[in-house]
Amino acid sequence: MTFNTLTRACVAAGLLMTTVSAQAESVNLQQAVAMSLAADPRIKEREQVVEAARGMMQEVQGNEGWRLSANAFVGLAPKVEGGFYQNGATSGTTPRSDGDRINGVSDWTHLDFALIKPLYTFGKIERYGEAAQGNIDLKRGELKQTRGDTVYDTKRAYYGYLTARDTRVFLEDMQGRLDQAVRSVERQLKEETGESRQSDLYALQSAKSLLAKYVYQSRAIEKISLDGLKVLTGAGLKSDLMVADDRIEPVAFPQLELAELQSRALLDRPEMQQLEAGLRARRALVAAKKADRMPDVYAGVIGQFNYASQRDRLDNPYINDPFNGGGLTPIVGVKWDTVFGVASARVNQAQSELEAINHKKAFAVAGIPFEVGEAYAHAKANYDSQLALSEGSSAARRWMVASLADFSAGVETADKVADALKNYVLTQTEYLRTVNDYNMNVAQLARLTGELK
Repeated sequence: MTFNTLTRACVAAGLLMTTVSAQAESVNLQQAVAMSLAADPRIKEREQVVEAARGMMQEVQGNEGWRLSANAFVGLAPKVEGGFYQNGATSGTTPRSDGDRINGVSDWTHLDFALIKPLYTFGKIERYGEAAQGNIDLKRGELKQTRGDTVYDTKRAYYGYLTARDTRVFLEDMQGRLDQAVRSVERQLKEETGESRQSDLYALQSAKSLLAKYVYQSRAIEKISLDGLKVLTGAGLKSDLMVADDRIEPVAFPQLELAELQSRALLDRPEMQQLEAGLRARRALVAAKKADRMPDVYAGVIGQFNYASQRDRLDNPYINDPFNGGGLTPIVGVKWDTVFGVASARVNQAQSELEAINHKKAFAVAGIPFEVGEAYAHAKANYDSQLALSEGSSAARRWMVASLADFSAGVETADKVADALKNYVLTQTEYLRTVNDYNMNVAQLARLTGELK
């Protein structure tokens, strides 16, 4: 009995540990990016937009196939007995004269149809197909751009959380050191040892209040960043998502030269791919609008059938009976349906839109290298800055530790300790912020050059 109880307890403990480990999911940056790419509804929306563009392409291609036009109805017709001649005779010279007489009604079933296939459209289908394919490529570029935005947003939330967490931990440590110094001064003032003055307490208390403000702010940013990461990765706000990195570290500086990064951006950036797709689509659309002014050559079969059960059939090849009979014939024809002024206006509109995209491309060719160069300059500046701040932070820490030691020994005043502590806090927090800015500069460079990782 005791053994069974112990077994059940172990199994329950194992299940509990499994549940806890499943709930507290720890992810690194690469995993967070992969989760965001899989969960972002904006990406799924763009994927459906691409599918809609493919559907438009299929619609254009479908115009090459057979087309069926049919009409069928059941109605009423006058009842008639006998043939075309007087008194129902099958032949003679006197036609019937009772056309206005109604002897009753008859059911009337009618069917007419046309089965047509285009033979030659002067390039309409081909050019509209090229325009539809360009639209697909354009939507794919938008999808790629959305993916890049998702990666960038994930990095911003991830690095932002690490920066806020490291800043909060650092500031709370400084709070502990400052609280210890304040308690020491308060004790000395209470005991009237003469080692501390009232102004020393005020100096430390003012530094303490300022430090508390930064702690509260860093806690808020830490929570906001982690919540943002939970939303982006699809984990949900109520999940116990954890970040695997112990602290924020500067990423490697891009190994490619600026000129190569600029060239890559002009080739791989989603916006450039969208412009190229847009130009192809507009050129094809201009050609399609010009082809709209031309006729369509087609072939097919047309037919018509009628039946009225209360009317005798009129068998005369020279007279058409709309209520009984029918026919079927193969056809070859030419259909021309255009308004020349309207067609020319549509050509001009398409040509203007093409020229607008050409000008946009010219601006992009000039602006994108500048944009990449700007991001590269910011990344280089922050890379050098974080190196300098790292050294300055180490020096500020040594200054603070030395000041606290001297203060404890009674050879340093509290205001000097407060200055040293403020300088260390400012330098270290600025270092963490600069590392975050630098990492985001590198992420921005990756987004501007079309890199997706």
